[in-house]
Amino acid sequence: MRYVITGASRGIGFEFVQQLLRRGETVDAGVRAPELARRLEPLLHESGNRLRIHALDVTRADSVQAFAANVCREPVDVLINNAGVQGQWVGLHELDYEDLERTFAVNALGPLRITSALLPALRHGLGRKVAHVTSRMGSLSSNTEGGAYAYRMSKAALNMGVRSMANDLRRDGLACVLLHPGWVQTDMGGVDAPLPPCTSVSGMLRVIDGLSLEHSGRFFDYEGTEVPW
Repeated sequence: MRYVITGASRGIGFEFVQQLLRRGETVDAGVRAPELARRLEPLLHESGNRLRIHALDVTRADSVQAFAANVCREPVDVLINNAGVQGQWVGLHELDYEDLERTFAVNALGPLRITSALLPALRHGLGRKVAHVTSRMGSLSSNTEGGAYAYRMSKAALNMGVRSMANDLRRDGLACVLLHPGWVQTDMGGVDAPLPPCTSVSGMLRVIDGLSLEHSGRFFDYEGTEVPW
């Protein structure tokens, strides 16, 4: 199977690359700065032609187009939209609107740009699956604490976008889902997070492996439990 992963140079994205290569899959990894993606270099040497690394800034149309031109030369079975940023965690009176716009551009608009650009290759793939890494913090019913405006709002926007996407792409036989990875020990999650990346990613891969059209448009955590909207 051929997988495309965005935000693949660190954290959850890097763990996706590791686990997929370990089980024999082919991976196209999108990273903002390939020359700085040093953690991927050993995997590149170990896997031979099963790993390809591409420059990708999900906020820039020209970068997405160049990425798609390289990736869409062959069918894509599974797309994992993982690239994301945290934004500033500040109160209402401290909001930085430029930071809000940037967080929306990455977390909410980036997955739409990528999925749209890769549709021709996804339609020809065998897997026909698109998984979007979101967060329970984008769930309206789960928000009992407030704050984190940029992150919460951008993930809520992504969630709504994927609901629309699932309806639009059902006719193509493409299953589109949202995945909450849990609170993971990454640069974003911090040292207090309880979940190692390997546990989160192995769980999400089990969910992705079991997806069918009946799951399209739904929101699951890494254990396969449905998350309330």
